[in-house]
Amino acid sequence: MAKRQFDTDHRADQWKEDLRHLSDTVEELVNATSKDASGEMRDLRARAESRLKSARERLEARGERIYDETRETLSNQVDCCDRYVRENPWSSIGIGAAVGLLVGMLLGRR
Repeated sequence: MAKRQFDTDHRADQWKEDLRHLSDTVEELVNATSKDASGEMRDLRARAESRLKSARERLEARGERIYDETRETLSNQVDCCDRYVRENPWSSIGIGAAVGLLVGMLLGRR
């Protein structure tokens, strides 16, 4: 589970970085062509700026939705775990002791 989460986080970070580079490149291109006064270049620049702005807004909205969904999911998992521990205190103590014993044995081998 942890490796899968790491892979997902890594891919998401890489994707964000790639989009950030693309956005910066488009901005540089728009700024570099700002002195070209031809009508076609103005139209292309306007379209690029519009699409860049639209893409950023969508990505920000999607990022906020993902953040909210993740926060809600984690909150539900914590509530579920808390409820289980309160309903089954002795089982929870046994599980905790078993995990502690296992970790102790693994660390003792080093």
